[in-house]
Amino acid sequence: MRLHRSPRLTATALMGAALITLAPLPSAQAKSLPAVGATAETKALYDDEAGGNANADDPAIWRNDADPGRSLVLATAKEGGLRVYGLDAALVQSVPAPPAASEDDAPGRFNNVDLVTGLRTPAGRTDVAVVSDRGNDRLRVYRIDPSRPGRPLKDVTDPAAAPVFSKDQAEINDQRTAYGLAAWQDRRTGRSYALVSRRNTTDLALLELRPTAAGTVGYEKVRTISLPSSFRLPNGGSWTPCGEPGELPQVEGMVVDPATGTLYAGQEDVGIWRVPAGLDGRPVLVDKVREYGVPGTYDPETEECTPGTDPGFGGKRLTADVEGLTLFRESDGDGYLMASSQGDDTFALYDREVSEGNEYEGGFRITAVTADLDGSEECDGAAVLNEPLGARYPNGLLVVQDGHETSAAGDGEGREATGFKFVDLGAVTDAAGM
Repeated sequence: MRLHRSPRLTATALMGAALITLAPLPSAQAKSLPAVGATAETKALYDDEAGGNANADDPAIWRNDADPGRSLVLATAKEGGLRVYGLDAALVQSVPAPPAASEDDAPGRFNNVDLVTGLRTPAGRTDVAVVSDRGNDRLRVYRIDPSRPGRPLKDVTDPAAAPVFSKDQAEINDQRTAYGLAAWQDRRTGRSYALVSRRNTTDLALLELRPTAAGTVGYEKVRTISLPSSFRLPNGGSWTPCGEPGELPQVEGMVVDPATGTLYAGQEDVGIWRVPAGLDGRPVLVDKVREYGVPGTYDPETEECTPGTDPGFGGKRLTADVEGLTLFRESDGDGYLMASSQGDDTFALYDREVSEGNEYEGGFRITAVTADLDGSEECDGAAVLNEPLGARYPNGLLVVQDGHETSAAGDGEGREATGFKFVDLGAVTDAAGM
């Protein structure tokens, strides 16, 4: 989550011992969307020294086909590394991010995670989790082994793996590094890939995953593209999203539809792009954020943008930032693209069919069930799996990040707390009419 680029930005400040959050009020449309409650939540993560600088970001759901009730949720915690949870939202394993190479270098920082099932290796097929290590500008790869209770993840990253974008450590330390991530397999060739965005730029890279004879997994860059950073408006003017000088409107949330080989990429201050997953075709803007076209003036003291007059060229369903993208797949090929509308705490649904233009199909909110089990606010990452997961989630599961984890007991008061919410997918489909 970024706290200074978008004109609608949430400002957070520490005043004494209290955390003061100035959040946007939900729009009338947001309030009209159906509400769903979470069924469970993970223990809060705290982004301070005492909490190990852990900050919840992006989840992925791994299905244990042999025993679906023992499936796992993998989730990034930035400098806190990678967390593995059971379906009861209890912690199973904590994988630390790599330490800094030296005192002056950036530490490992796990941003996004995705899965490759059935990766072809010299030893046979295996399931792996792929993580973007923003701190080191690399991908980290972990083999998933359910026969290791309490330690299902094993690091199998090729030690020779090179930085994704940076040419040296000095450039890595500038942190224009690997950020958003989506993994996918080409159904025609069986090859596995990771698509990676670059922080503070519009760059996207296609990397082919390369298993080695030593049992590790590396990667090789295939090609890169850059999405637009400025836009021609209907009135003949041009618009560039407001941000810190030198920063361009970045992409984080990404997902690939393997049936069509289509990448959906959320450019946070702009909207959702549809791009061939091979990065070899023309990007199409599926939907725009409400703030599209709104001029802004950056204030270096507050590190925020002051918006100007809205010219009315924006979309109607997404409030910046557009964040976690995930794919709800149905067995008949239908389904939905789901997007987190971070600015108004809602989720938007789009038709999966490219031939239908990915038209908007509705949305929903995740709201509090009790004082302890709150909703999801300023959601970053999201993951959905429309398959039965044992007795606990027979209709499938939705996992979303909660950018403002709260507790009725007041635990962690005054600290930045985040976490993940587990939602019964059947409740979502019922409420949203999916």
